[in-house]
Amino acid sequence: MPMSAREVREALHELGDLRYAAGDLDDALRRIVHATHELFAVDGAGLMLVDPDQLLRNVADSDKRIGDLEELQIEHGQGPCIDAFDDKELIHASDLTTEDRWPDFSPAAVDRGLRAVLASPIPYNQMAIGVVTVFSSDVHPWSPEGELALVAFTDLAALTIANTMQSEQRGELATQLQRALDARVVIEQAKGAMVARDGISPGQAFERMRRQARAERRRVVEVAREIMITARRP
Repeated sequence: MPMSAREVREALHELGDLRYAAGDLDDALRRIVHATHELFAVDGAGLMLVDPDQLLRNVADSDKRIGDLEELQIEHGQGPCIDAFDDKELIHASDLTTEDRWPDFSPAAVDRGLRAVLASPIPYNQMAIGVVTVFSSDVHPWSPEGELALVAFTDLAALTIANTMQSEQRGELATQLQRALDARVVIEQAKGAMVARDGISPGQAFERMRRQARAERRRVVEVAREIMITARRP
């Protein structure tokens, strides 16, 4: 049964304190995931945030299946959460049994009894810093009303994060996110330097940095800083 505008308003009203207070970010995001799960009457919901290596990491999920699928997307670098984050747009699939965009993710989701997915990027300062996702165990053509409702919850997550980031008492999760935002500046600069120097795409530049970091067991931001030091030499 499709959700009504009244149900969406009531669910957002119950989370209204998050719009104005800067409290425990971890707890706030878990509340948003729980409310999203309940409102959509779906079979799973999750929220991921970017880490200092600019990879998505699981922050809150409704059950272990969702956490497993989020980890799988991180491992293979493909999936609806990755696409929503990279493209900064809503990503949906109504039947994963016929979905060929994500050859590793789709069969894994179906094996766990999940057939449809809707993923919405979390905006922050003109960039995406995470994703909110819902899953259905049935084939589920997502309605425009459902998509708008998920965007509303995603925007609430973004506002909650913004409030917390401006607070003096950020907490551990917000501090980790600030490190990710600081690292992104350096990594983006390094990507630009590599594009100009080597004639490659920004995606190829990032993958090259990530491979080097993995091979040397270092953080991507450390590799990016070295690239910028080299680029600034006359």
